[in-house]
Order: sequence, then C-alpha cells, then structure tokens
Amino acid sequence: MLIELKNGETYNGNLVKCDTWMNIYLREVICTSKDGDQFWKIPECFIRGNTIKYMRIPDEVIDLVKDEPIRRHQNYRSARGRGGARVGNRPQHAPNKKSKTGGQPGGRGGGQGPKNKKSEN
Repeated sequence: MLIELKNGETYNGNLVKCDTWMNIYLREVICTSKDGDQFWKIPECFIRGNTIKYMRIPDEVIDLVKDEPIRRHQNYRSARGRGGARVGNRPQHAPNKKSKTGGQPGGRGGGQGPKNKKSEN
C-alpha cells in the first residue's frame, strides 16, 4: 500500500497492522523524499495516523474488511442517543402524589425547595 504524509514523503510497503487511530505499521518499505529524488529501503516502519494525508489501499485489503463495521456496531444501535428508549428490564418509577404524569418529582436539581409549615401557638 502507498501512504503519502502531510510533509510530502511517501511510503510504499506491506501493511502489517492498523489501529483505530489510523497508526500504521509497514514492512519492506520504500520511502521516497518530498522532491522524489531520494529513496530509502527500510525493513519496517511505523507511521502515526495524524501525519497521513493520503492512502492508496489494494482492493484485496478492502475486501477483507468490507463487512467489519456492520458486524461490530450491530449490537449497539438500540442503546445510542440521549434518553427516550427503554433498554432491557429497567424499572419505571411509580406515580406519586406530587407529579400528575407519574415518575420522579422535581426537575434537574433533585431538591424539593422550602416547605411552608404552619406554626402552632
């Protein structure tokens, strides 16, 4: 595979490993300078993901991982987002006297505010 960095250098080698941050480990690498006038043969090379500008990946590699994202995230779709959906057997709060709609009383603060008591004389 061919990798061009933001500084203009290119690396052409065999992909060994790639992680979620797009850090790449190559073997049997040929490095080309920015100007294209110098070449280096390197046995192995590590490239940090945030320095990559462009990657050319062979079709064989793309075919190997084509189904991977679908399988990995299939189980997490129902639990995404903010509130609204009930997942599993979570208990619902019972209705109470202070709330007309049921559920827990009060808002985000959780406190119940001052209570007025009649003083007896």
